[in-house]
Amino acid sequence: MTVHYTDKVASRGGFGSFWKLLLKWRGSVYKMVWQDMLLYIVLYYTLSLLYRFAFPSDLQRMFERLVIHCSRFRNLIPVSFVLGFFVSLVVNRWWGVYQTLPFPDNTAILTATHIPGQNAAAREARSTILRYVNLTIALTFTIISPVVKRKHPTLNSLVMAGFLTESEQEILETLKSKSSVHNAWAPILWACKTVDRAKRDGLVSDAGQRAITAEIITIRAKCGGLLGWHEYNVPLVYTQVVTIAVYSFFFFSVLGEQFLRTDQGYANHTIDLYIPIFALLQLFFYVGWIKVAEALLNPFGEDDNDFEFVPLLTRHVEMSRLLSEPSPSELPEKVRDIETEAPPVKINYANEDETQSNTSTD
Repeated sequence: MTVHYTDKVASRGGFGSFWKLLLKWRGSVYKMVWQDMLLYIVLYYTLSLLYRFAFPSDLQRMFERLVIHCSRFRNLIPVSFVLGFFVSLVVNRWWGVYQTLPFPDNTAILTATHIPGQNAAAREARSTILRYVNLTIALTFTIISPVVKRKHPTLNSLVMAGFLTESEQEILETLKSKSSVHNAWAPILWACKTVDRAKRDGLVSDAGQRAITAEIITIRAKCGGLLGWHEYNVPLVYTQVVTIAVYSFFFFSVLGEQFLRTDQGYANHTIDLYIPIFALLQLFFYVGWIKVAEALLNPFGEDDNDFEFVPLLTRHVEMSRLLSEPSPSELPEKVRDIETEAPPVKINYANEDETQSNTSTD
């Protein structure tokens, strides 16, 4: 799930402010690339040992010509361009998913504002509207998130969790049998009907009904947007092109980065190193880049960088209750601003009578 680390970074920046993050394992680039890097090292040293100790002289010359050929042409693969554009596309998609996450807070605030009162009818209207809104969000999460689906595999589990009643469950099951389209839209319709019923009962004004209904429709749009992000992915052909480009470069780098015997006089092979430092760094960055794209391409799963939908759903239920059902003791009393009020004018009636008497005498 989401790894929180910004509070570990000094807000003032400065030298080495990010270094402490390099030691983290959960959600790190090391956790994502270590298997690919281990495979690269095994293949590299297998070929290197065969070349140095097992190949005869004529086979060594053939291997050296193959290494030089791969070293010359492997850089023709446009890895940086293709991978950079793909990662930018995936990051924008991830941010779009985040901005589409539905929150019932505004609906709860509007409901508490326009349907006030602690009587049974007002409280029932508020709780029913927000329960339907949270039910829509829960149904949407069960479609897009395998974690939420595992927690609430059936409508009966939503009944047990308090999102749904048994009669409402029967309605949703009937709708499901009639159509293959998801039934997350039904609770939104119920919520709008509940607001309309509250209007007829005199619990909410015309303006309040419009405001609450508009916010409920916004929640529906957010849930529909999440379903769209889940249904329509980045085109598969683009993902395949990027994967082929990176791992073909990965393969040719195993050959092209081999160190050849210095006594053969090959250009750019005057130093014999046992550890391909720069090749490992290059592969670390490229593989790490594509692993970032893999992690962010589907933020609905269980990876370290995916969204936490189960805690988010729990948070929505709690915030709906807190915002829509405030007790009178939780609301502040009206406070008079003494400093901005003009002081009352005091009239001395005795002096006024005396002044009028003197004026009449004159």
